[in-house]
Amino acid sequence: MKQTRKDRLFGSAEGRQAAAEIHYKGNALLRLLGYARPHWKPLLVCLLVVLAATALDLFRPLILRNAIDTYITGDWAPGEMADARFAGVLRAAGLYLLCLLGLFLCNRTQFWLMQKTGQDVIEGMRRQLFAHVESLTMRFFDLTPVGKIVTRLTNDVDAINDVFSNVLVRLFKNTVKIIGLMGVMLALNVRAALVAFALMPVVAALTYLFRKLSREAYQITRSRLTDLNTYLSEHLSGMKIIQLFGREKMKMDEFREKNDGLFRAGWRELMIAALFRPGLYLISILATVLLEGYGAGQVLGGLMTIGTLYAFIEYIESFFQPIQELAEQFTTLQSAIASAEKIFTLLDTEPLITDPKEPVPLGRAKGRIEFEHVWFAYSGEDWVLKDVSFVIEPGQKVAFVGATGAGKSSILNLIGRYYDIQKGRILIDGHDIRSLDRSELRASIGQVQQDVFIFTGDIEQNIRLGNEEITRKQVREAAVEVNAARFIDQLPDGYQHPVTERGSTLSAGQRQLISFARALAHDPSILVLDEATSNIDTETEQWIQEAVERLMRGRTTIMVAHRLSTIQHADRIIVMHHGRIRESGSHQELLALNGIYKKLYQLQLSEKGGTAHGND
Repeated sequence: MKQTRKDRLFGSAEGRQAAAEIHYKGNALLRLLGYARPHWKPLLVCLLVVLAATALDLFRPLILRNAIDTYITGDWAPGEMADARFAGVLRAAGLYLLCLLGLFLCNRTQFWLMQKTGQDVIEGMRRQLFAHVESLTMRFFDLTPVGKIVTRLTNDVDAINDVFSNVLVRLFKNTVKIIGLMGVMLALNVRAALVAFALMPVVAALTYLFRKLSREAYQITRSRLTDLNTYLSEHLSGMKIIQLFGREKMKMDEFREKNDGLFRAGWRELMIAALFRPGLYLISILATVLLEGYGAGQVLGGLMTIGTLYAFIEYIESFFQPIQELAEQFTTLQSAIASAEKIFTLLDTEPLITDPKEPVPLGRAKGRIEFEHVWFAYSGEDWVLKDVSFVIEPGQKVAFVGATGAGKSSILNLIGRYYDIQKGRILIDGHDIRSLDRSELRASIGQVQQDVFIFTGDIEQNIRLGNEEITRKQVREAAVEVNAARFIDQLPDGYQHPVTERGSTLSAGQRQLISFARALAHDPSILVLDEATSNIDTETEQWIQEAVERLMRGRTTIMVAHRLSTIQHADRIIVMHHGRIRESGSHQELLALNGIYKKLYQLQLSEKGGTAHGND
């Protein structure tokens, strides 16, 4: 079956699905904990503080127990009752107040330490993740929706933030608290403790069921959130097309379906939590009733003091809260691990193109480009280029023409090594580009595309693109040289005029002039023009033609154009057809051949306006 161009670029539908379903193999939790290793000192302090807070929490009921048994219900002589008891109660109250103050300080210290540590860990992880995404090749972005990448950098990282700033310490705290409560209760009265623990099998079963159901619900919610983010990213970017073709209602219906799916998943998650918490609370009430019934009999029989019974009631009421938190935190931890697996899968995605360990220094490129028997396919052996060979000497202006899909734009992508070829060699100044450092290689190439991307900021920032070595004077000189200054100087804020994402407030011609200034300011040795003079308004067409001529001076220039009138003065024109070079020569030489080029030329002359547009 013949593949479509989309399949050639992005792989088959099965391939795209397979790429989306790669799962992480490894222990995500251990790897996640590795990010906390550089912060072990504040974490250790935090754990010690938690131990202190837990000890104080366990000590509180014992203070009241001793106060009740010693100063309220104790056996005192009549003359000792008033002053001594009151003083004892005051001492107990003071000790209890100090205990509460210590708890407050411990909890505040723990909260500050964990929040600070969590933010430090997440800041480093997000920086590492973005740097890795920047290192990935164009093939990855061909296959991966932007919304999915955004979800990894935002929602999934935020899910992990909760682990470091909250969950890990609470897991430790609640585990220690449960063990401490059980130990203290058994030490006070073994039989009463066993009565209090009678409903523990029911608690264990309910907790297991909650963890299982909540994990499934959370996974569904995360999946549908990713799906919704991916949908929003694509359709907000394509809103102009939606409105041009009047598809708002249809797209609204699609959004409503995805939004409802996320709503139902979130609602299910809430319902599971809403059933677990009241269920656990009911069990805690039953356990308290059992304990009070048993304890009342023990007190009346003289086998237990009232203070001990009070302490038991305090402990049993505190016993179920950490169990509930443990179940919820285990679920949160599992959810965070699921997010971590997705993040680590992305981090473990190896770039298809890597720099050599010892790259050959290129320096200032002279601009000689050579293709030696190059074969290239985006997927498998569906060849886009077949045995392509040519040489472009320094300073030459060479244009590639041909029908859509002939392989013209692929040649431009290969020169900058955005993709790697399967066979043959590509050389810059005699060096195989695979032996060069990519950043040095791409610094020698200035590329101007048909679809100019303008970033949010101002015009000067869009020309400089963060390169602080380019001075403000050089920015202005570049703009003047390519005629961009003609419209920039008329803007209210000039070069500091704010522009929105994609430059929607600028005309197509103005955006194109900014891209020319951008290329000139970076002073490349090799200039690549990919349909750079198409889709422009007539007002700035002459400006752009002049800008192109100035931009090409002294540089090796490679052009791709469908409007043959724009490349007639090239030193050489190479005609591509089905991935192969079929004709090569000057404009007049190709017309004399009476071949493909002449047919294309005559076809455009016969069309109204003498132009044709399209994308390779």
